[in-house]
Amino acid sequence: MRHSSLRQLEVFETITRLGSFTRAAEELCVTQPTVSMQIKNLTDAIGLPLFEQIGKKMYLTEAGRELHQACLGIFEHLTQFEMIAADMKGLKAGRLRLAVVTTAEYFAPRLLGMFCQQYPDIEVSLEVSNREHILNRLANNMDDLYILDLPPKNEEIIVQSFLQNPLVVLASVNHPLAKKKKITLKRIAEEPFIFRENGSGTRIETESFFTKQNLKLETKMTLGSNEAIKQAILGGLGVSVLSRHTLTLGSHKDQLAILDVKGFPINCHWHYAYPSGKNLSVVAQTFLAYLQNPPQLIVDLALTGVGIITFPER
Repeated sequence: MRHSSLRQLEVFETITRLGSFTRAAEELCVTQPTVSMQIKNLTDAIGLPLFEQIGKKMYLTEAGRELHQACLGIFEHLTQFEMIAADMKGLKAGRLRLAVVTTAEYFAPRLLGMFCQQYPDIEVSLEVSNREHILNRLANNMDDLYILDLPPKNEEIIVQSFLQNPLVVLASVNHPLAKKKKITLKRIAEEPFIFRENGSGTRIETESFFTKQNLKLETKMTLGSNEAIKQAILGGLGVSVLSRHTLTLGSHKDQLAILDVKGFPINCHWHYAYPSGKNLSVVAQTFLAYLQNPPQLIVDLALTGVGIITFPER
């Protein structure tokens, strides 16, 4: 095998991640013929095909899968070295790759904004997706850190709670129960429920909570986003259990009511997680230290209208 360049490996990794030569060219700010030429040269150097086309989809060959794993290791070591070098110079610089479940989008950008104000030389990459996709990224060690409401029970993953995540029952302000006090769980279970998709942390926590009370919920609708659920609530389609953080953004929060239901809020937490064998970068370690001592974050979140938010004791 002849020597391949880092640029060729970067192009290969980008195509693999995005699943498209065209999208890879756009991200790398080069033309598609340039991308194709880099892959041709890399394929010639290796002497084995890296991709195969089946129908309209492109797949990695066995050699391609092995090379992709090697690429991830190479780029992780290079990133680690860059951050160590920056730290040796007394700088906090480099890149933080953070992946969060969709509900965390209501506070993660502000959390990161305050972090970047303290460390302006750190570049942040934020991936927001559903729990299943984030767990898949965690299993494949694709990011530095992960933020989840319901982390997996796995001895190979390090998990730590850092922020309260109260789950509340939401309804339209015009709902008959909106002004009722001390609503029983049995009564609320009679309402049509709007849920997130199967596998959602909020849905798992909610169904578990009612199951422990020997109550079964009526699923009226399943939707893939918190904003869609809020719209459905406003449309009179039912009630839902969501994180109180979902009220921090959007123009409809004054049209939603937090119902006074016995046993609520469900006291959950946000957690950060990462593989137990992972060597955390200097930047990732700095971010974890920031999460563990966030006095300004408490103040800023308290001003958003979701009430006083406190961090769990350690």
